[in-house]
Amino acid sequence: MADIATRVYDHKWKIDPIVRSLIDTDFYKLLMCQSVFRNRADTQVTFSLINRNKSIRLADLVDEGELREQLDHVRSLSLSRGESTWLRGNMFYGKRQMFRPDFMEWFEAFRLPPYHLEKRDGQYELTFEGKWPDVMMWEIPALAILMELRSRAVLKDMGRFELQVLYARAMTRLWEKVEKLRVGQAPRIADFGTRRRHSFLWQDWCVQAMMEGLGSAFIGTSNCLIAMRRDIEAIGTNAHELPMVYAALVENDQDLREAPYRVLADWQEEHEGNLRVILPDTFGTAGFLEHAPDWLAAWTGVRIDSGDPVVGAETAIAWWKSRGEDPREKLVIFSDGLDVDTILSLQARFAGRVKASFGWGTLLTNDFRGLVAGDGLAPFSLVCKAVSANGRPTVKLSDNPRKATGPAAEIERYKKVFGVGAQSERPVLV
Repeated sequence: MADIATRVYDHKWKIDPIVRSLIDTDFYKLLMCQSVFRNRADTQVTFSLINRNKSIRLADLVDEGELREQLDHVRSLSLSRGESTWLRGNMFYGKRQMFRPDFMEWFEAFRLPPYHLEKRDGQYELTFEGKWPDVMMWEIPALAILMELRSRAVLKDMGRFELQVLYARAMTRLWEKVEKLRVGQAPRIADFGTRRRHSFLWQDWCVQAMMEGLGSAFIGTSNCLIAMRRDIEAIGTNAHELPMVYAALVENDQDLREAPYRVLADWQEEHEGNLRVILPDTFGTAGFLEHAPDWLAAWTGVRIDSGDPVVGAETAIAWWKSRGEDPREKLVIFSDGLDVDTILSLQARFAGRVKASFGWGTLLTNDFRGLVAGDGLAPFSLVCKAVSANGRPTVKLSDNPRKATGPAAEIERYKKVFGVGAQSERPVLV
């Protein structure tokens, strides 16, 4: 097991590059990339970094030269032979050859495209422009790099013993969470913490701790590199990016209303079983389900990723019942800002009513709250979103208006088209 404190104390990025593989990314990113490669390969998309917590001035904390060095390092990466063999031959979600030969040939020759970086008002403006399959692969490494550089900046002046104590406290905190989770029937949990992790080494440690502490209740990780190295399941389905871009490409409001369902029609052509999970909140869960075609009710489940998770799950249960489906046979994946108490509360509420599962992210792989002076390692909400497609702005409404993105006028237009009324704000912690 890596001595994380010593590696951090050494502070030599060439020993510990932040992103060390093209598959040091989330599994859903590869699944979506294949779908985009097949259906919308020539779409021109712009991704942009968005720091939702402006009080954390990343450009003041993170050295620009170090950031460029890490970004340039990722651009030098390509798939290794072993990584390609794993993607081509491994079984994912019970299926071999999940990734098609034409996609794998493209991915084996792939290099990340150029980036554009500027400083403004204490923040970094980091953007990626180009064909959708190319630039979408920047999202996860860009976030991981900035999050870890922030961690390194906070830790750089700490001594060896101070670092040992810090990581001992963080390890103890995580293990106490594990012990709390495994009392009684442990909930089914996957690691979703790649994008806002403290570091790669820390995420890998957390996954190993979950494997030992929760056994079969720990169902896998979204991180492909860790899944390959630890011989566990790679977990993930699809994300808001797909409906956001599909919606931006349409010509009128009628097609806009249909765009989220076209995404899933394309997805259904490629995937079955537990990969048929609906993410309904991009433009509001209630309206999405109310107008959803009947064939979607037969899908395996839904993922709840914004708003009140109880309301989201109850809405899904009512919808399944209205469409003649048995909610007890359906999967509900909770994935928004989870920590132990919320996980246990949701498990207790929905036990026997649905098959509950949990995608545990930032507060699994980056919970250093209160462990350094000034709370300088507290997690914060940093995202990298598609902001335009073929020159048109993208929009995300969410079930939490604090997570909405896009030009104000377009947000209002989308609210009218999708019938989104008053919404309740919730804090966006991570």
